[in-house]
Amino acid sequence: TESYKPEFVALKKWLKDRKFEDTNLIPARFPGTGRGLKSKASLQALRPFPSAELCLLFGKEGQMVIALPESCLLTTDTVLRSPLGPYLAKWQPPPSPLLALCTFLVSERHAGDRSLWKPYLDILPQTYTCPVCLAPEVVGLLPAPLRAEAEAQRAGVRRFFTSSKAFFSSLQPLFAEAVESVFSYCALRWAWCTVNTRAVYVKHRQRPGCSAEPDTCALAPFLDLLNHSPHAQVAAAFNEDTRCYEVRTGTCWPRHQEVLICYGAHDSHRLLLEYGFVCTPNPHACVRVPEGGNRVCSSHWGYDIWMCLNLTFGWDGPSWRLLTALKLLCLEVEEAMCWKKVLRGEVVSDTNEKASLDMAQKICHYFTEETSAVLEKISDMKSEEGALINQLTLVETLWMEELQILQASAETLKDLQRAFR
Repeated sequence: TESYKPEFVALKKWLKDRKFEDTNLIPARFPGTGRGLKSKASLQALRPFPSAELCLLFGKEGQMVIALPESCLLTTDTVLRSPLGPYLAKWQPPPSPLLALCTFLVSERHAGDRSLWKPYLDILPQTYTCPVCLAPEVVGLLPAPLRAEAEAQRAGVRRFFTSSKAFFSSLQPLFAEAVESVFSYCALRWAWCTVNTRAVYVKHRQRPGCSAEPDTCALAPFLDLLNHSPHAQVAAAFNEDTRCYEVRTGTCWPRHQEVLICYGAHDSHRLLLEYGFVCTPNPHACVRVPEGGNRVCSSHWGYDIWMCLNLTFGWDGPSWRLLTALKLLCLEVEEAMCWKKVLRGEVVSDTNEKASLDMAQKICHYFTEETSAVLEKISDMKSEEGALINQLTLVETLWMEELQILQASAETLKDLQRAFR
């Protein structure tokens, strides 16, 4: 347990002052997930959630895990009621809700002991492992599709900082120091990561002082210590009747076990991009075949297919889309008019089936070799780049999972190929 630590003692008192005192959960540290929340007593699921739609309904779909009052949530309302409010209200064009939240976080963090939100700020991570925070040489090791998204994220946060400088300058009367030293790129990046990785969905009406962009983010102290599991069944939403953000469970949690929630059915690329971690084994994980994947085959029209489809290898083998694209690529000249049958999932010929499976196996083998080479490179870098070992280990975990998926897919393809020998 970590509940005895000064920062959590202070947080508990701060939450109690805001009318929240949890009796189910206590902070603790766990192998694999790190800091999280464990149950003081068993949490029973009254019955499993039969569908995603029912997960959104409260009532008797699951036992309450936590109900955090609105008074504990950090929202744009919080920001507009703060000394920043008048500056937001008069700035044109109106700042986005994201900028409002980020500005508040940077300002309150800078205030230190003077901040009313200090107990919450003290338990937030000091650093993050989203791609925007990774070293360039580590970003260069990411799988090609994820690397492109990571570069876009990094460029987007940099543009966010650059476009916000004029607004930050307008806040100078609030600070004794130069605002450039308060609202640095590193400070704003930290705030952006805090909102991006920890905010929950709470819809707010548009109000003066913020732009017309959707205002749907709220930071939820204590609740945001709940870690992710792709297998957890939860219902989580803001309850308009109780004015609390509520989490109910459809999963049973034994006493003194970590209580987990599901952030969504995300593959490992999405988890690393948005949250800065990889959860293994992840049933939603897959290996994406980038547009360059067709260099192991040839077709004058195959490139267009590769560009317009989301092609992957999964734990159970190549995706239907990948196999369908390969069947189209492998059509003989006399079979070209049968392309609609392929899209309907019909068999054109045994020759076409065999050729597409052989090509899938070649692609799988190619990516397996490429993955092994990257893992070897990461291993070498870990022995040379001590300061980056945590970042390298994160990326290594992602590649190790992709290798396992490719190996599983290769075995599936071998079984499928036996029917055509």
